[in-house]
Amino acid sequence: MERTNFYYLLIALLIFLVAIPLTDDLGIGGVPIIRGLVFSGVLVIGVWSLKGGDRYFTLGMIFAVAGVILNVLAVQVHSLFFQHGSLLLMVGFLLVAISFTLRQVAFGTDISANRLVGAVCVYLLLGVIWALTYSMIELMAPGSFSGFEAWSDRGWDSEWLYFSFVTMTTLGYGDLLPLSATARALAYLQAVFGQFYIAILVAGLVSAYISNRQGSAKSD
Repeated sequence: MERTNFYYLLIALLIFLVAIPLTDDLGIGGVPIIRGLVFSGVLVIGVWSLKGGDRYFTLGMIFAVAGVILNVLAVQVHSLFFQHGSLLLMVGFLLVAISFTLRQVAFGTDISANRLVGAVCVYLLLGVIWALTYSMIELMAPGSFSGFEAWSDRGWDSEWLYFSFVTMTTLGYGDLLPLSATARALAYLQAVFGQFYIAILVAGLVSAYISNRQGSAKSD
């Protein structure tokens, strides 16, 4: 399988992680067209990271095109159905991207900076998909979390990203809390998985990359 340039995916994720909080602070996060543009941009840019695998690229294109269409419809008709549908398509795209990226990151003998970038992308993808999952749990069972602002018709905001990455890194500030059994289970699973991912896969790749560079320097 052809190796993929994961920098495209990293750029898309960074745009997403920065744009969502900025739109909320600027007071335009609730504007449907702004959120639609952010989601569509992430899907369009991120899908190019799947070019190395025909099957994954096809699935990614399906999710991206469908996601853009639903975003446009959500902006036009202001429908919660289309907004939530776009979230589900985003989750589908993230799952495809994680599967494809992890396959290239976890397996193989070559150690490169691109592979390290792929490992970082998987970590960020997991944080985003957990954030979306938390927001969906709150939608289906209101009151599963405390400390969040009242649920609005815009679907979700940067608070879910904040809670997800604070949980994954085990910072645990305590300002936002899971209350239901399902929410708590997902929270501690994310904390455990996040720590093991960094300690085992990312640390191992970085160590192998450094050793490889040092070996190349000595051979020269």
